[in-house]
Amino acid sequence: MLLTVSKRLEFSASRRLFVPRWSEAENVAAFGEEALAKHGTGRNYVAYFIFSGRVDPVTGMLINISEIKRRAGQIVDNGFDHKFLNEDNPAFRATAPTAENIAGQLFSDVAPLFSDADAKLVGVHLIETPNRSATFYADGVCEGNYWFEFSAARQTMSPRLTAAQNAQLFGAASNTHGHNYRARITFRKEKADSQLVQQVDVDRCLKSLHDEFDHKFLNELPSLKDRPMTTESLTAYLHERVAAASLPVHRVRLHEREDFFAEAWPGQNIFLGLQARFCAAHRLHVQSFSDAKNQELFGKCDNPHGHGHLYLAEATIGGVYDERSGTLYDFVAFQKALHDSIAPWQDRHLDLETEDFKESPSTGENIVRALWSRIDRSVNQQLVRLRLWETNNNRFTLRRT
Repeated sequence: MLLTVSKRLEFSASRRLFVPRWSEAENVAAFGEEALAKHGTGRNYVAYFIFSGRVDPVTGMLINISEIKRRAGQIVDNGFDHKFLNEDNPAFRATAPTAENIAGQLFSDVAPLFSDADAKLVGVHLIETPNRSATFYADGVCEGNYWFEFSAARQTMSPRLTAAQNAQLFGAASNTHGHNYRARITFRKEKADSQLVQQVDVDRCLKSLHDEFDHKFLNELPSLKDRPMTTESLTAYLHERVAAASLPVHRVRLHEREDFFAEAWPGQNIFLGLQARFCAAHRLHVQSFSDAKNQELFGKCDNPHGHGHLYLAEATIGGVYDERSGTLYDFVAFQKALHDSIAPWQDRHLDLETEDFKESPSTGENIVRALWSRIDRSVNQQLVRLRLWETNNNRFTLRRT
């Protein structure tokens, strides 16, 4: 298993996507119309600093999140926040401050600050707008994400099944209904040594997809009528379409609603993700430590009366995709497994009213590990990733390696 802890920081900045040695036409092709904004245009950025390492068995922490905020926050405040990046940050004098390049520079600036820590920075994820984000990884891999939306109607069914089989498998969803879909296309390069993808090519691809799907009855589209009409199958088709455009697509995520999505990866690997929330109280406290040491380590999270969170859990499962039905896993069963797993914690004090944290602090690291075993047992050991948001700013992720 691989456990990561992510800390969210925000900053505001302006920038111009422009490379001085390129012509105006080359800049517009690479970056779109923003290249013409001679004095820059602004963004409210969100950066996730992602750390991995060994969880201390006594404290239950992989890293002190407050320390991430303190050290990384200095870099963000001094070099990025309220700056015109092209002029105020030397890293972008000759390099365009794209989302990918900003994520990479944040990684380069912050990683050395944790050379004395057991946990290491393994990635920086940067959200530029709701439709644009990027991730830079410690091994030099870089990803760019582009979102687009469309509204469409469908009947969830497979032409490879009988009417009775479709009704039994999909229930009410086999009737005509609609969704406001939101799709994310992720492009990937093994080394971030050049432009990941031309904006003109992305725009052309996304417009083609939007025109094909928006305000359509998907079952009657010639390109889809012989395929199962499921979220999994539609996501796989989107991946095929983007790959056919000769773009470096790595994966596609399709949300048919905010808390449910499918992902298609290379090699016809399909995944399903589902989110659920629960409310719980807890106190971060190590019984063997003095009150002073607990206060130093956990701060206000060591309040003797406890405190609480509206937690968000996101479970992602993999497995064998059934091409006949177009399904990976029964949605109702998946939903029940997730809700049944968090139910014992709903409206409880995790330390005082459950058995899960009698011997270890109820840190995010320990909560996500305890929740993993519950969900995994209920989904036939098909859980591949589990994320837990304690707040919007603190995220804990466990992955099957």
